[in-house]
Amino acid sequence: MKDIYAKFVSQKISKTRWRPLPSGSLQTAEIFATGSWDNEENSVLLWLVGDAGNVDSDGGLEREHQILCDIGHHGDVMDLQFLDQERIVTASSTGSVTIFLHHQKDQTLSVSHQWTAAHCHSGPGSLSYSSAPCTGIVCNSPEIVTVGEDGRINLFRADHKEAVRTIDNADSSTLHAVTFLRTPEILTVNSIGQLKIWDFRQPGNEPSQILSLTGDRVPLHCVDRHPNQQHVVATGGQDGMLSIWDVRLGTMPVSLLKAHEAEMWEVRFHPSDPDHLFTCSEDGSLWHWNASANVPEKSSLFHQGGRNSTFFSHSLSGQANANQPLLSSWLSTDPAKDRIEITSLLSNNILPVNSMDVSGSCLVCGTDAEAIYVTRQLFS
Repeated sequence: MKDIYAKFVSQKISKTRWRPLPSGSLQTAEIFATGSWDNEENSVLLWLVGDAGNVDSDGGLEREHQILCDIGHHGDVMDLQFLDQERIVTASSTGSVTIFLHHQKDQTLSVSHQWTAAHCHSGPGSLSYSSAPCTGIVCNSPEIVTVGEDGRINLFRADHKEAVRTIDNADSSTLHAVTFLRTPEILTVNSIGQLKIWDFRQPGNEPSQILSLTGDRVPLHCVDRHPNQQHVVATGGQDGMLSIWDVRLGTMPVSLLKAHEAEMWEVRFHPSDPDHLFTCSEDGSLWHWNASANVPEKSSLFHQGGRNSTFFSHSLSGQANANQPLLSSWLSTDPAKDRIEITSLLSNNILPVNSMDVSGSCLVCGTDAEAIYVTRQLFS
């Protein structure tokens, strides 16, 4: 893989996301969004990818990444997701959830809708409240699910002014992230190491299933679902460990993999090649995990700076039915298949990598070093 190109943007970047490509498109991702945090004035920006760092046929450098448009954002951008190709949804530290509309003709962003008090702490009286950060969102157009520090879950629809469903006291601890398992079911992770599955078809306010890490209640910060196998889930948290879960089996993770030296902020399966997974951390690292069958056996010593190594997962659960083949390489309990190749994608970076996203052979990440990093040659 060629070097990731860095562009300094004078903002701490909290979230980065590629704009989704049209269904069936063979195009390469070209537009991504970023959100900032911990700045005097935060903002949401749309970028057009350049070929910076490459030499053109005339011997000069290609164009840099360009800002298409930007708009101010009240509070830190805690999460950011594309609802569709024209709309972006953000979660704010102020508790609000905002839909921004991208006007492609004149390259501007405008507020399409906002739920100003989506998350809040109730005061002593029913009329008083204080804002609580909205910590995570997931979109399946037109539906938007949000979670927050207040332990609340909201189900919004882009065409509704009010929430379609709210579970006020879904959790007594902070909910950090959320993902869809399937259309009516979501999965949340919280600050005491629990995964909870919620079914919006059910009328009550109780989860349909609870899974948890054993031992210490290590906060979980991020979650992603396997794109093809909805029962396979990856999580990461405060201890930097990568956990792989099969939500059909028991209540504990199938495997724990020693990963980063500090908090893992995001985990992401590759959307079209899920044997590849990506994680980023407070310790400044960005890792590419390869669990495909063709990973060769190598030394288990890990080297920084883009060299490869092989890690071995530690299986925690033998609950899989021996008569049922495990189709996902992430659920393998065969020691001969438990090799996972890890590549460090950022060398000499020490400030936190807060967010990353992958589309095809393209990767983008954002850091506290006020930089975004992009490569369009992830597998070359």
